[in-house]
Amino acid sequence: MSFSNNLKENVIRSAGVDPKKCMKCGKCTATCPNGNEMEYKPHQFVYMVEKGDIEPLMNTDSIYKCLSCFACVERCPRGVEPAKFIEAVRVAKIRKQGENHLKADMIPDLLDEDLPQQAIVTAFRKYSK
Repeated sequence: MSFSNNLKENVIRSAGVDPKKCMKCGKCTATCPNGNEMEYKPHQFVYMVEKGDIEPLMNTDSIYKCLSCFACVERCPRGVEPAKFIEAVRVAKIRKQGENHLKADMIPDLLDEDLPQQAIVTAFRKYSK
């Protein structure tokens, strides 16, 4: 089994959701409060995980721009839960690199009036442990 197939299986197992349930309606992306800031939108995460195209997702800042508000989860008519795929890819990257993405001394440089404070608080909460 190749690395990418194993990675796909790990991400799907970690998310705990079947990406094949997605009907690509885009409701998750339409409701995402930070969707305009993301290179890959929630529905694209689901589609790319389904295809096994995980590496580009691991190399995008979109995994850190997700607010983990789960608005996409609430809006999905099929229960696909895109935020769980985003978090699963984020965890896969952290495991691969072996360290946290956000450190406390990096926060002052990230402060921006256009960036929701929730994004920084959420990222710090998840990646400071």
